[in-house]
Amino acid sequence: MSPRHSRVADGTEVNPVTGKPGNRDRRPLETLLSLLPRLWPKHRPDFRLRIVLALLALFAAKAITVYVPVLYKMAVDTLSPEGTAAVAVAVPVMLIVAYGVGRIMMVALAQLRDGIFAQVGQNAVRELAVETFRHLHALSLRFHLERRTGGLSRVIERGTKGIDFLLRFTLFNIVPTIVELFLVCGILAWAFDIWFAIVTAITVAVYIVFTFAVTEWRTRFRREMNDLDTEANTKAVDSLLNFETVKYFGNEDHEARRFDKAMAGYERAAVKTTTSLSMLNAGQALIFSSGLTVLMLMAGQGIANGTMTVGDFVMVNAYLIQLYQPLNMLGTVYREIRQALIDMETMFDLMSVPPEISDSEDATELKVGGGEIVFEDVHFAYDPDREILRGISFRVPAGGTLAIVGHSGAGKSTISRILYRFYDIQKGRVLIDGQDIRDVRQDSLRAAIGMVPQDTVLFNDTIRYNIRYGRPEAAAEDIEAAAAHAQIADFIAALPKGYDTMVGERGLKLSGGEKQRVAIARTILKNPPILILDEATSALDTHTEREIQSALKAVSQDRTSVIIAHRLSTVVDADEIIVLERGEIAERGSHDDLLARGGVYAAMWNRQAVEAVALEQLEEVASKEPQAEIPADGTAEEDSEEFSHA
Repeated sequence: MSPRHSRVADGTEVNPVTGKPGNRDRRPLETLLSLLPRLWPKHRPDFRLRIVLALLALFAAKAITVYVPVLYKMAVDTLSPEGTAAVAVAVPVMLIVAYGVGRIMMVALAQLRDGIFAQVGQNAVRELAVETFRHLHALSLRFHLERRTGGLSRVIERGTKGIDFLLRFTLFNIVPTIVELFLVCGILAWAFDIWFAIVTAITVAVYIVFTFAVTEWRTRFRREMNDLDTEANTKAVDSLLNFETVKYFGNEDHEARRFDKAMAGYERAAVKTTTSLSMLNAGQALIFSSGLTVLMLMAGQGIANGTMTVGDFVMVNAYLIQLYQPLNMLGTVYREIRQALIDMETMFDLMSVPPEISDSEDATELKVGGGEIVFEDVHFAYDPDREILRGISFRVPAGGTLAIVGHSGAGKSTISRILYRFYDIQKGRVLIDGQDIRDVRQDSLRAAIGMVPQDTVLFNDTIRYNIRYGRPEAAAEDIEAAAAHAQIADFIAALPKGYDTMVGERGLKLSGGEKQRVAIARTILKNPPILILDEATSALDTHTEREIQSALKAVSQDRTSVIIAHRLSTVVDADEIIVLERGEIAERGSHDDLLARGGVYAAMWNRQAVEAVALEQLEEVASKEPQAEIPADGTAEEDSEEFSHA
């Protein structure tokens, strides 16, 4: 079985890109039919006109192509000794000029055809690429967490290239070649003998059957090569995205070995593909040369019998040689079309994956008044065998602040994902201002919520672009005002390029605190009525966290806020705090109430307080430690005995 599909325990094939069980290979005809709307777009009459003009240019070029060998024959015959001197000079010159003009017209019409069709083909590629891109964004968070970005980007890249190739060569190579073949066979049968047409047709038929059969056999090698290419590309992208981690552990050689192993598999598959291609080319040459030899022998016999002229011999040869080019291209084009169909098949499989979360037909726009949030007996599980939330109920009044705390894995961040409707719950309801979020459009729901996540990921663009992402149409003064509220304006002003400074891949050129401030600024710019702070400071040091807290208080002012936190010091001012344990609410109340109860929250608070005191003492000791003097020889003095024993 091709590695393109794996099998689950019951033997069902699973597509590695879509992850769907039971997926059969899309038939080539089905894939081709998917392109028809792109070839004849209803909303673009100008494109339809271009297609008609391109087809007219195509058939005109083929008519000239078929007639050019006739001019060649006539020129040769007029050069025979039987003609008069005047005819021997004038007529051949005229025929040769006509032959030359015909050749020029063939090329000119072909180029005109390509130029006319170029915009149609590129527009179809663009529309499909954008449609696929939009579909990927419409798919669920679960899909993207289970897939590798490098593999998906490669699928889209190869699929769009395959569409471009298929659009150009299906129309402008296969169909014209078939038309030319019928015209040539008809002329040979009419001008000479039916056997000339029969031999030509048999040669072409054997050539095509052989090409198709061998190409089908080679398809599995191409698929294997594609899969291994995707795997190698995925490993490379994954490794480069984790550049710092690789450096931390000194695993450059390990990563190189992993990539080399993937490339070695690709190398073996590529060798099989190239070797089988050589076999195909050799077989094609043998078939065509055999047919050409038989026809030349028949034409030579006709000259010997006096039934054919030298011009006829030349015309037969010219027709066969003229057919060879498109036939040779037909083999190449068929191979590439098969490859294009494979690439497109994978992309269309991706397009056929239904979104896990979709708007209902009668979904309405979310109307946000105060922004009240209500969870009613919410049950949720990523996996049916492991429930994450068990009967969660709470209410956040308009403009109020709810804090959610608990140990790792308790289900805190799951609540934010449910509120964004990245997942649908199995039981219960989630309401915003009395509206079930499953009954409103997702775009209106997400427009009403702002998020400052724990791990802020920025686009590899400017600081201005990343802040403006909260409201793409925002003016420059609004961006600067948001930066000022997020307390990052002074930092940006000190940069040589200011707001036009590039932040690097995933924002790695900025520190953790700087990235968080950019995230806060773009949330301020979005100006949502509901705010989620998902452990927004847990990855920062204590000093940076204190600086960020004032910015977070500013952004949450007069907004309904849900704070998901690990450090309890960040939630003491919340109107209500709920403590999650194993997917259930263990405690709820204000900070003072929960401390007075002496339960789970109080234990967490006391433990973190001890840790905070120890950390402050350590920082105080470190600040009092005398700096080691650097002697003139450049070597540092030895540590004191006290710190050595410590």
